[in-house]
Amino acid sequence: MDSSSSKLLEATQLGSLSLKNRVVLAPMTRARSGPDRIPQPIMAEYYAQRANAGLVITEATTISPQGLGWVETPGIWTEAMRDGWKPVVAAVQAQGAKIFLQLWHTGRAGHSSFLGGARPVSASAIAIEGEGVHGADGQKHPHETPRPLATEELPALVADYRQAARLAREAGFDGVEIHSANGYLLDQFLQSKTNQRSDSYGGSLENRYRLLGEVLTAVLAEWPAERIGVRLSPNGAFNDMGSPDYREQFLYTAQQLNSHGLAYLHVMDGLAFGFHELGEPMTLAEFREPFHGPLIGNCGYDQAAAEERLQSGHADLIAFGRPYISNPDLVERFAKGWPLSKEGDMSTWYSPTGAQGYTDYPTAQVAGEKDFPG
Repeated sequence: MDSSSSKLLEATQLGSLSLKNRVVLAPMTRARSGPDRIPQPIMAEYYAQRANAGLVITEATTISPQGLGWVETPGIWTEAMRDGWKPVVAAVQAQGAKIFLQLWHTGRAGHSSFLGGARPVSASAIAIEGEGVHGADGQKHPHETPRPLATEELPALVADYRQAARLAREAGFDGVEIHSANGYLLDQFLQSKTNQRSDSYGGSLENRYRLLGEVLTAVLAEWPAERIGVRLSPNGAFNDMGSPDYREQFLYTAQQLNSHGLAYLHVMDGLAFGFHELGEPMTLAEFREPFHGPLIGNCGYDQAAAEERLQSGHADLIAFGRPYISNPDLVERFAKGWPLSKEGDMSTWYSPTGAQGYTDYPTAQVAGEKDFPG
């Protein structure tokens, strides 16, 4: 497609934020924060390389020690972590992009080795069925049966989200995204497969949404609605998810979120990350009915599919994950019709290997223009 007719590459507005294009850097766990969970200078380099996107969403960032579940992922519960994020934010904004911090609690997807021996927490005492989890020692361990959070513990959890949102604001971010997808804690409360509670946080569509709604209210105390996004994965099987009433639950959730005037709803509608196969996949077009704000599509998109979703009006922006790992200049490649680099060694993507597989992917110009006609 001629770049002059590309909807993906055109500037747009996200509330009061001006975006230079409709490309989003999807949040991806990259594990380069070091054992203290404080963002490192190399992270500023990584995000700046990819700030050709209109919107950058950071990797999932843990809101509290209880939420940990991955080696060397960043946190946002101390002032030192806040200050570690400041150079990352500045580097991205210097390239003319906007940047949102994704707020994360792993819930049952974590492991006791990250938690001083304590069991991970969840909505109910239901373990992930799967091949295991990498613990703090880097070794794979069987999934543990989580401890259900008591009703009286939930206000403190909500307060952790508010504190994280405040620290993100103080770090200079343009907004925050509440991670309620991919089988992490808020998704565990949302879905009937993992939520079998008998209190006011379980047993119905309304009750299972309650915790996400309370977290959103807390974050709204720190940010205007137009600077808050929410991420959902209605089709996802990752972390052993997928509920028989997924369609009803996610449409209800989108309807509730619609009443707030949020920056966007980020829907993992693609199936490249796994599909639970409990019915027909949910589509962005379905989410247009209950949610009237901006929609971000995500998961497995290439340039042609992204253009189709945007031209049809089903999406307002499209997030790219894996293509951005090995193509830091993704937007330029889209604009000039250049091929994408090969993905490279996946073992370096999500583990603490420093620059390798992180900031060492060349741009098309560096790789050699002879390989990129046009």
